[in-house]
Amino acid sequence: MWYIKQHHKVRYTNLLTSGKLNGYLADIDKQAEDMFFRLVKQIAEREGVTEQLKADNQMEWVARMNNIRSRAAEIVNHDIIYN
Repeated sequence: MWYIKQHHKVRYTNLLTSGKLNGYLADIDKQAEDMFFRLVKQIAEREGVTEQLKADNQMEWVARMNNIRSRAAEIVNHDIIYN
């Protein structure tokens, strides 16, 4: 909410005064969450980060999944949150 309040003041004011702010924020949150989980799954599949890797080498799996989650979060922030 702080981002829209700081960078899109007119949109924020319009949504707030019309009573649609909470619905708008919930919709954005749902879109961002769906996109994040979809991206994590797609990137992990593309890069071969599997349950077998998790069983064989947990530390490598954790490191690679953390990297994938960070990249997915960057994409979501760029495409949905800050757009």
